[in-house]
Amino acid sequence: MTKVIISVLGKDRPGIVAAVSRVLFERDCNIENVSQTILQTEFAGIFIAGIPAGVTAETLHQGLTAGLADFKMYVQVKPLAENGSPAPPPVAEPFVITTSGPDAKGLVARITAVIARYQVNVTNLQAVFKGGSEPGDNIMIYEVDVPTHIDQQRFRQDLQDQAAALGLRLTIQHRDIFSAMNRI
Repeated sequence: MTKVIISVLGKDRPGIVAAVSRVLFERDCNIENVSQTILQTEFAGIFIAGIPAGVTAETLHQGLTAGLADFKMYVQVKPLAENGSPAPPPVAEPFVITTSGPDAKGLVARITAVIARYQVNVTNLQAVFKGGSEPGDNIMIYEVDVPTHIDQQRFRQDLQDQAAALGLRLTIQHRDIFSAMNRI
């Protein structure tokens, strides 16, 4: 079974996920992964699906475009690249980096530059900038995989230095600790 990546973007309203999954079900496709979110008023969804023989990315795109016509969504379907066996990822531990403080241009770029310099992979990022007079309302949460072979103290210090230069408060916690501390 061939796999495809489906991206769906547009103004949010109820029924988008149902419409996408109905089109896939009707074509005997198997949804393997889904990640969707709403940013302000916009829906963004990424689906990885297995498609049976006889269904192509092009025909699936046509079906999704027709199935989502009432929603006026942007749809992209592309085959999932299979480049042989990918290199195994480095041994890593999951951490959560949280920053808060005043909003300014370049916050994400400058924090992720430090993260990238250590070859740390960002697996999820949420940024909520509410603006206003309370800088604590501006929060960025980076979920990252930190390779065990890097100098973690130096990584932490470089992140703290960058955050201080940006006027941000920064914490970094192992994901297990972050989850335990933020459990409702």
